[in-house]
Amino acid sequence: MLRTYGRFALRRTGQAIVVVLLAYLFTFAVISVLPGDPITTTLRNPDNGFTEVDIARIVAFYGLDQPWWVQLGSSLGRFVVGDLGVSLRSNLPVATLVLDALGSTLALAAAALAVAVVLAVAIAYGTQFVPARFGQGVLRSLPSLFLSVPNFVIGLLLIHVFAFGLGLFSMIDTETPWGTFFAAVALGIPVSAQLAEVLISSLDHESRQEYVAVARSRGLRSGALFLRHLAKPSALPSVTVLALIVGELLGGALITEAIFGRVGVGTLVQSAVAGQDLPVLQAVVSLAAVVFVVVNLVADLAYPLLDPRVSIASRGRARTTPTPADAASPLREEVSVG
Repeated sequence: MLRTYGRFALRRTGQAIVVVLLAYLFTFAVISVLPGDPITTTLRNPDNGFTEVDIARIVAFYGLDQPWWVQLGSSLGRFVVGDLGVSLRSNLPVATLVLDALGSTLALAAAALAVAVVLAVAIAYGTQFVPARFGQGVLRSLPSLFLSVPNFVIGLLLIHVFAFGLGLFSMIDTETPWGTFFAAVALGIPVSAQLAEVLISSLDHESRQEYVAVARSRGLRSGALFLRHLAKPSALPSVTVLALIVGELLGGALITEAIFGRVGVGTLVQSAVAGQDLPVLQAVVSLAAVVFVVVNLVADLAYPLLDPRVSIASRGRARTTPTPADAASPLREEVSVG
């Protein structure tokens, strides 16, 4: 089993590396066809203060006077060894610019993920244990509502109420804990919809099983029933969903940063697009691809370890054989024996 899992892990890691390289090549191709000449637009712009010596050095470094295939080869070679190049506007290392902006964006994305998970779990729990007369139907409709409202609309409402109305945070300095929290809420609410839908569907399936009826007949409280018997089999399908929503968090973070006036990767992308700073733009897009691929790789590698129902095929692919109802449970085993 361990040897089979090792082959599966190596295969998936190799596929992830190929995906990252293809994403980098695609980004290079798209940027190459953008209108305009970066040498004329950026390097020879008097406002940027480049001398002819600086321009010659940068042109030689990136091979901007060479054919596109030569530029692609040198660019890919630098990317493989972790060299992201130098900004065409600031003449600073791209890695430095990205790292300076990355902290704020990662903090926002992590906080938004926490908000999304807490909100999705609370909604899913309520759909199972809140009586229908107390709003269970409303809880079931919340994911559809969250998914239909863009995060920039939620952000503007939060700013109007909590910044301008209640004064909990200032739009002048949105890096405060309250500013980060409400920005995370604006980003996390739409993202929580997909996770909540999966959890609700899984809980509905598990709640119809015989072992749940036995547990309830024994007087097991709702919280204990949820934590001991429903949470684990219902949460396993959410691992894949969590990996997929990382892309939404990264994309939504750029919009949320613009709405709340936060300085982060979104600001860096805006300035890179406006000034045709191709190395910075390519580095940010490639970094997003790397993060997305790595998170999905971790989910793929962890799923066979978390769920014994997953078998690893001899060809190196993970295959889920039984349905979620087959997850092991002490009460389920007791019912089947009895």
